[in-house]
Amino acid sequence: MPHHHHTNPSHPPAARKLLSWRRVVAACAAVAALVLLLAAAPATEDPSRWRSYLMGPLPGGTRKETVAAAVVARSFAGPAASTSSPAEAPLSSLGEINLSARIAPAAAPSMFLVPSSSPTENFDDGSMEEPEHPEIKRNLPKESAPFLKKEPISSGLPTISPDANGEHVMDTKSVLPLTPEQAPLWSTAADEELIYAKKEITNTPLTSDDPDLYAPLFRNVSIFKRSYELMERLLKVFIYHDGAKPIFHSPELKGIYASEGWFMRLMETNQNFVVRDPNRAHLFYLPYSSRQLEHNLYVPGSNSIEPLSIFVKNYIDLISAKYPYWNRTKGADHFFVACHDWGPYTTKLHDELRKNTIKALCNADLSEGIFIRGKDVSLPETFLRSPRRPLRDIGGRPAAQRTILAFFAGQMHGRVRPVLLKYWGDKDADMRIYSRLPHRITRKRNYVQHMKSSKYCICPMGYEVNSPRIVEAIYYECVPVIIADNFVLPFDAALNWSAFSVVVPESDVPKLKEILLAIPESRYITLQSNVKRVQKHFLWHPNPVKYDIFHMILHSVWFSREAAHVVGFGL
Repeated sequence: MPHHHHTNPSHPPAARKLLSWRRVVAACAAVAALVLLLAAAPATEDPSRWRSYLMGPLPGGTRKETVAAAVVARSFAGPAASTSSPAEAPLSSLGEINLSARIAPAAAPSMFLVPSSSPTENFDDGSMEEPEHPEIKRNLPKESAPFLKKEPISSGLPTISPDANGEHVMDTKSVLPLTPEQAPLWSTAADEELIYAKKEITNTPLTSDDPDLYAPLFRNVSIFKRSYELMERLLKVFIYHDGAKPIFHSPELKGIYASEGWFMRLMETNQNFVVRDPNRAHLFYLPYSSRQLEHNLYVPGSNSIEPLSIFVKNYIDLISAKYPYWNRTKGADHFFVACHDWGPYTTKLHDELRKNTIKALCNADLSEGIFIRGKDVSLPETFLRSPRRPLRDIGGRPAAQRTILAFFAGQMHGRVRPVLLKYWGDKDADMRIYSRLPHRITRKRNYVQHMKSSKYCICPMGYEVNSPRIVEAIYYECVPVIIADNFVLPFDAALNWSAFSVVVPESDVPKLKEILLAIPESRYITLQSNVKRVQKHFLWHPNPVKYDIFHMILHSVWFSREAAHVVGFGL
């Protein structure tokens, strides 16, 4: 960005003459951009409130300085995009205008420009959670009441039945079809490719000859393989450049929200799927971070995420006013990736975003009426301690050397963990259940070593249904025991979780040891072996490899769009 020098009445006339014609043009462009942004805001909203999100004040600066920074950012931008049409190439971005002005009390500039490290690094027990705000859902605005109504979920449940090879069938009919309101307003070549892809996966022949895919891990390995091949051959993704750091284009690669950060980083640097021409795209990626929304917009002590929801709504209003692509499908071919617990709730003020967009969420809770099974994607929550070495400490002891029946250590929040501690905390030598690992124990074996030495790793929900322990158990080759009713498991449309995990209803926590001991040793050996096999589908690589977690997330979004696409336009 060019350096900006504030003009000041005290400056001599000669200094003021140094303003170039380029800055004058930039100022005009910035004013035009601001007019466009204000025009995109709904009439029922207070304009002054909308302007406050755009114009200031930034930490350490005045509103005037914020506007000046926006002017400079627009110095090399092109004309306004309000006249764009489907045939045009993507126009210059308004993203340099700082949409991420912090609304919380002023903080040090470094807090705004540099994502803070996760506080979980200091936990003695090695657990990977930072405190959330459970009161948020109790304090949602009244406008969000319809948004929290529970929707019927039976129509989205996958139908699983054994096929001729004993595989679990991944019924593509379980993917929710597009509603008439979501049907494209005009056809593109990408639509024809989606129609072709849907026919291909519907008529996929049985196959089990891929040495890289272990059939028992999948609902239907044949459908997965064919759909993945079509993704590699056809899929094109357009990424919106609008939006300023740190909320946009600023991936956080460490801590419990690493999944959204790593996906953002690898997606934005990808050369196989990303296209510059949106007219070629099957999918449109909204590159904002739910973690950065919370970090930069949440007002501590407010118990309200309304500022985050307003910001997201205004962002969607902006791109739908600037480009024609959102309006073509009402957002049905757009997607975002959010691992923060609040990710689902920030969609509440924009109906099309909430209902139509493909949401890849760690907090994949069916009971909230937000996550839609058959359309949305359950995102694995991965906790990374070292971004430079994402595969550090992967692996664990062989099954025969795992001497602990079950292990859990972590904070006592949510409805399940206190019950777990009540029945099993420090009461049974086989059940190593702790709120925090005592120092007398960590001197001999730390948190990670416990997971590497346990047969079963207990993964209870916290404030929300998701837990990073599920993937961490897979990393350390420990069979995950998942306790979270209404949780849609990651990659649920593709993976057969019964092959490598144990799911226990919340009401059965008192019988947990009985349930685990009832599993035959031969069955445990199979489960643990399958954990090792499925592990590669949950690993992050700085340079993505086939079937890794980056490709699994992207495939899940692709499969949702591909399988749900309406055969339209007279075909």
